[in-house]
Amino acid sequence: MKIHEYQGKDILRKYNVPTLQGHLAHTVDEVVKAAEVLSAEHGWPVVVKAQIHAGGRGKGGGVKLAKSTAEARAAAEAILGMQLITHQTGPEGQKVQKVLVEQGCAIARELYLGIVIDRANSKVCFMASTEGGMEIEKVAEEHPEKILKEWADPTVGLSAYQARNIAFKLGLEGKQVNKAVGFLQNLYKAFIATDSSLAEINPLVVTKDGDILALDAKFNFDDNGLFRQKDIVAMRDPAEEDPREQQAKEFDLSYIALDGNIGCMVNGAGLAMATMDIIKHCGGEPANFLDVGGGADEAKVTAAFKIILGDPSVKAVFVNIFAGIAKCDVIALGVIAAAKQVGLKVPLVVRLEGTNVELGKKLLAESGLAILSADDMLDGAKKAVKAAGAVA
Repeated sequence: MKIHEYQGKDILRKYNVPTLQGHLAHTVDEVVKAAEVLSAEHGWPVVVKAQIHAGGRGKGGGVKLAKSTAEARAAAEAILGMQLITHQTGPEGQKVQKVLVEQGCAIARELYLGIVIDRANSKVCFMASTEGGMEIEKVAEEHPEKILKEWADPTVGLSAYQARNIAFKLGLEGKQVNKAVGFLQNLYKAFIATDSSLAEINPLVVTKDGDILALDAKFNFDDNGLFRQKDIVAMRDPAEEDPREQQAKEFDLSYIALDGNIGCMVNGAGLAMATMDIIKHCGGEPANFLDVGGGADEAKVTAAFKIILGDPSVKAVFVNIFAGIAKCDVIALGVIAAAKQVGLKVPLVVRLEGTNVELGKKLLAESGLAILSADDMLDGAKKAVKAAGAVA
């Protein structure tokens, strides 16, 4: 689960991580009012920042500096309602429905700070860089030596000496070091307490007065921990999520929309990944990752099939099932029910193997649907790619 920058900063303030003062606004008039309040308290400029679930907003025109009321109004008119395109939104972009109006600050340096779970080491990894304000992926690719790392053991947390190591490597000195230690340790507390999978501050700024502030805030959360994070769940913004992914969550389906044209329905995450790989190997492009799970019933399979067919880019569907707990006949019944309800208009390729496979194939054969049966996974992928019009 993702949240907006303004929500991330609310979390940071709760854990005493320094941020700038700001106000959320949904209309041009609200932006102007917020700008006037902030300028009265802190002076001009103020910053108007688009709130979408994607990075790179500044490059796309979603962040503007305003030095007067007139400029704040112009910034609001330019950003609110725009279809903001960044390297993370894809070519279709994302509509801006709200902005964060924030006080300005005198920046001396821009740094990068991120926290992720390092599953290979069973630790929390801090990543920092002197190259703040840039796409960290680009920094890692072109200058990997500029990515600094420190690992915190979850049994003891981030030690003060580890925080000092990060501060020193970032070139901080004097009182800045102690400020950085407090910043890092409090950010770690926020990360752990909220079941985060990612916390990113880009840029982390050092002001000309020597203060250290989070100028941005990005949080992703582990969906498996949301049952104990009611406050975090309340921050979910459905307008920022793919409607198909929302529907999938209602049925406890693992679904991620992709850019291809071959819909995939599979049971098991490993088989789903292998299915997408073999489709690409055969010259096609998967339209989604969809795992119905090991205990899928007819209702869940029906919902999964409807989600796939609800994607207008899907030109063929590949159902690839290796049944164990989820039986082939149950999968078949779900596919038949969904196909008849929505009116199947694209080629359907089905490969069944495992528990009740013969019964499952019999049900599909007697369904009256135009189904291409596959002998194995490779055969199914080839037929799906061909049916979708790709070059096998």
